[in-house]
Amino acid sequence: MYVRIMQADGVREAVAGLLAAYDALADLSVDLLSRNEIVAALDGLETLSSQLPTQRHRLLARLQAETTSREMGAKSWNEVLRTRWRLSSSEASRRLSEAADLGPRQSLTGEALEPVLPAVAAAQAAGAITAEHVKVLRETMAKMPAWVDPVTRDQVEVDLVRIAITVGPKDLRDSADLRLFLLDQDGPEPDHTEPERSRGADMGPQGRDGMTTFTARLTPEAAAVFEPLLAKYAAPGMCNPDDPEPCTSGTPTQAQIDADHRTLAQRQHDALVVIGRIALMSGDLGQLNGLPVSVIVRTTLQDLESRAGIGVTGGGTKVPISDVVRMGAHANHYLAVFDRATGSALELFRARRTASPAQRLMLIARDGGCTKPGCTVGAYGCQVHHAVTDWARGGNTNVDEMALACGADNRLVGDGGFTTTITARGDVEWQPPPGLDHGQARLNYHHRPELLLRPGEDEPEQGNAGESRPPPEDRAA
Repeated sequence: MYVRIMQADGVREAVAGLLAAYDALADLSVDLLSRNEIVAALDGLETLSSQLPTQRHRLLARLQAETTSREMGAKSWNEVLRTRWRLSSSEASRRLSEAADLGPRQSLTGEALEPVLPAVAAAQAAGAITAEHVKVLRETMAKMPAWVDPVTRDQVEVDLVRIAITVGPKDLRDSADLRLFLLDQDGPEPDHTEPERSRGADMGPQGRDGMTTFTARLTPEAAAVFEPLLAKYAAPGMCNPDDPEPCTSGTPTQAQIDADHRTLAQRQHDALVVIGRIALMSGDLGQLNGLPVSVIVRTTLQDLESRAGIGVTGGGTKVPISDVVRMGAHANHYLAVFDRATGSALELFRARRTASPAQRLMLIARDGGCTKPGCTVGAYGCQVHHAVTDWARGGNTNVDEMALACGADNRLVGDGGFTTTITARGDVEWQPPPGLDHGQARLNYHHRPELLLRPGEDEPEQGNAGESRPPPEDRAA
């Protein structure tokens, strides 16, 4: 115990010393420094900034050995870092993976082990390489073929670190790529499992112009599946949205082919829309979180009547009202518009534990996605959470006592974890456990950014959802 206290005091004093040294430097004037003196000071700061991540690696490794993300009140270590230090998800992932590669490790028996990349870790600790060098080195070692033996692998790491000490990140990457290429020529016959690891399809965020980037790296099987589909539906004259009566089956007429001025990429895009529409219209896709797989759009009655504004899908995509109306003609999508009241039976009290389809639609309309602050999971990936009182503790299955929450966040609510309430205004608030609470926002604005635009009026006092309150804004699911 005495040793632990001494360690804690030493670390605390050292960190305080670093902060004090920074304050002392910040208070000093640099106006009279010569060129050489300025460069020398910048050299020292550059070395220190390169070294400091080493200490973060040590502390993160120790934190993960000392406790769990669940005990910290989060569903993952990524969320711990995001919440505690206000990081992006990508930055939190980078810090965690870097700590795993360059931080200290322990065996199952408690024996100290060197880092996964010991040469890189040593160079970083010495301040000999920058964060950009570390990024290139880690990416290169991650690309090392599985057949490379440990001795060769370690030698490649040492050689690349030696290069990194003398050149910039660009030259280092060129050298690393050449080294990987030469290794590949000396290796065994190609292993088809290797390229399959890079398969993937990624749907990026929606841009300000409403467009979404979709990229894919297809396996041979996936390419074989899409080849005939695109050959059929992306042929000239097929699935042309500019055609008053688009051809989506059979063979287009010569007039339709001659009038088709789309590029191949545009034809393939339009073909994918029709293929997806056919799948949705088939009715053979089963259910997703209690509702048939379909497009769910929420909008206001005013926008729908004026044919202006937008609708928002259950996945968070913003769709112009003109597109919403056109989509409704092709499949049995959910486009139920709510204007303060609905004829659906929404109050079930203790009659059942799970929400009805009508309730799910209303919650999608109100919440738009997971209500936990910082969570970007859309309504399609959410469960219904008893936000006021858990079902096991006597909670009611009433729409104004429930909220949307993704499965991982739903499981965080409980003793020692997050708690949820619904305010008299109808907003779902999440109170974090003490270990993660630094006064952050209690509402999730990701799915409902319009909440940030509300007038700065005094918030009504919190109350259980069952209490009388004004109805929410006009909405739709």
